[in-house]
Amino acid sequence: MGGVTVMSLFLLLIATANAAVVSFRDGMLPNGDFELGPKASDMKGTEVVNKMAIPNWEVTGFVEYISSGHKQGDMLLVVPAGKFAVRLGNEASIKQRLKVVKGMYYSLTFSAARTCAQDERLNISVAPDSGVIPVQTVYSSSGWDLYAWAFQAESEVADIVIHNPGEEEDPACGPLIDGIAMRSLYPPRPTNKNILKNGGFEEGPLVLPGATTGVLIPPFIEDDHSPLPGWMVESLKAVKYVDTEHFSVPQGRRAIELVAGKESAIAQVARTVIGKTYVLSFAVGDANNACKGSMVVEAFAGKDTLKVPYESRGTGGFKRASIRFVAVSTRTRVMFYSTFYAMRSDDFSSLCGPVIDDVKLISVPELHNVCWFEIRGKISSKMLSKGTHHSVYAVFKRASHRSHGFDHTPVEAGFVGKEATKTFVFLEDGGCGDGGCDDGDEIR
Repeated sequence: MGGVTVMSLFLLLIATANAAVVSFRDGMLPNGDFELGPKASDMKGTEVVNKMAIPNWEVTGFVEYISSGHKQGDMLLVVPAGKFAVRLGNEASIKQRLKVVKGMYYSLTFSAARTCAQDERLNISVAPDSGVIPVQTVYSSSGWDLYAWAFQAESEVADIVIHNPGEEEDPACGPLIDGIAMRSLYPPRPTNKNILKNGGFEEGPLVLPGATTGVLIPPFIEDDHSPLPGWMVESLKAVKYVDTEHFSVPQGRRAIELVAGKESAIAQVARTVIGKTYVLSFAVGDANNACKGSMVVEAFAGKDTLKVPYESRGTGGFKRASIRFVAVSTRTRVMFYSTFYAMRSDDFSSLCGPVIDDVKLISVPELHNVCWFEIRGKISSKMLSKGTHHSVYAVFKRASHRSHGFDHTPVEAGFVGKEATKTFVFLEDGGCGDGGCDDGDEIR
């Protein structure tokens, strides 16, 4: 009897360990790469027959534990990192329970690949939030892509579930899953330097170390639970989140690649004042990923539009552009998409497109409220000092926007020392003194 009691206690301890709730830390989930696998006794071929067999995970339905190089008919299955992954059959799922902070936003990143020609989808859920993500093979030549999905924790414990809702004719079909990671999101707010939130795209999903494909942010993601805080993906196809470790980025460490023409768009709604003048500025470039050719980014600010051409050599680079408009509503929608489709020139099978970054929306003064003057020569840091002026615009050889009778570009700190054909400094009322300002006055 004593032996039975000891054995029962032992089994209870094992069950408790398997069901333990792990505290979350940014990075790979516990055994998120599935390198810790089930025992041979918990397997029937590649099928996992014990729901607690994979450490840190609970499986439901037909789940396979796949090693890299496994053959499925004539297809050789390759795992993107490490040696193992899982495959979800019809109505199968994997689940992990984590301790989280109630009310906090989190972004989930994972690798997925199709194994059959059929349309495959994944349902990602953390109650009460859920989303269906299409698994496609048009974004990379390897067939594996990184996807992002976000949620807000409704309690201190989160059950992360990845479920295959498909009904494939072939039971051997089903998406492969690997490399599941997560990070906390800290949604930025508008500032006096930028009405838009997260205009530099610095806050976003975790990019797995060594991942060279970027992270896909799926279509129809709303801004409340977006893995790209502040932005909505308003399109039929995903946009790609790229980083400086693997791509060329115009500014900072992150940017967005519009990978599917007009089917790949991001948008944000900003608070504006009716009748007030605003300038939307941004950078357009390429990600240094062999995406070559003539590209055009279309920018929308309410009812105003701007088409920005960019000739890409596929080796990195960017240009800046801006559009000036008068707000006609208290809410102005800012949106970007690529006019044309493009394919990478190194594999001719992966969709790619222009990169956008450093998106800023600022209000600007009307000319009748300010005085202004023109100077020539190099732009100095004193021109940009606080309290001296409202704003500075410069005319370069390649003008980018026309307003108030001259072509101008909004000037930032990065322009200091750059030679300008003309520089216009707009001062607040009274800033010019009793005699006003004359063309050619110095502020150096």
